[in-house]
Amino acid sequence: MKVKVDASDVTIALGNKGITFDIADEEGKHVGHLRIGQATIEWRRGRTRAGNGTRVKLQKLIELLEGQ
Repeated sequence: MKVKVDASDVTIALGNKGITFDIADEEGKHVGHLRIGQATIEWRRGRTRAGNGTRVKLQKLIELLEGQ
């Protein structure tokens, strides 16, 4: 997967809409979007519109990643 962020020495405060990452495979083909908001993470496979993806509360994701 390829995820590009060029934000060296930059601080970003997320607003209501959050920040969206465009995700591509190794050949550069679009796979989907990952939106990180203040309270939720949303994965949108393909070219799905915002709000139509799979959402997970940020706290639930943290618990999952920490094995709780």
